[in-house]
Amino acid sequence: MNQRTVTANLALTLDGRYHGPAGPNDFGAFAPYVSSEVARDQLTRIWESATTAVLGRNNAEGFLGYWSPVAEDPAADPRDRGYAKWLVETEKVVFSTTLTEAPWERTRLVNAPAAEVITELKSTGDGDILVNSSATLIKPLLAADLVDRLYLMVFPEIVGGGQRLFDDGLPATKWSLSHQETGELGEMALVYDRVR
Repeated sequence: MNQRTVTANLALTLDGRYHGPAGPNDFGAFAPYVSSEVARDQLTRIWESATTAVLGRNNAEGFLGYWSPVAEDPAADPRDRGYAKWLVETEKVVFSTTLTEAPWERTRLVNAPAAEVITELKSTGDGDILVNSSATLIKPLLAADLVDRLYLMVFPEIVGGGQRLFDDGLPATKWSLSHQETGELGEMALVYDRVR
């Protein structure tokens, strides 16, 4: 039986943080890099073969609030518009313990362990499953060895605090570098595929 590929994307600082020391909304160190050519090309890369977006509730609220107008904005960068249209139009699975009704179209709410939901999704449908910038979901999927491809943006900043993606206790795994690109500001787009 053909299993779908599970991909995940996240931006990290040199010290492995996905936000700064002031908490989940501390993205000051990320701001100079997120709209670079390399970052925008990576943004296109992450969704091109994905047919399902998996998000935590906070990301779903923030992303859909921000990206929905971009999908209709003729002045937006075509790569941004492409991603925005995909996000609005694709099937979405949103993890939430509090929402009872999805405020977005083509969205299924789930309140279950990430590994169980992803294992079920892997065996149904076609196209990649993109765990879209939601570290709270990526972490348990890495722990369960369910991630097949990592799209990482690494920004040349050390923030000295904040949450890390790769916590101690993860199972040992091997990855191969399938794409690498460096931008003018020293930001790097990396794509790693799980070696099984």
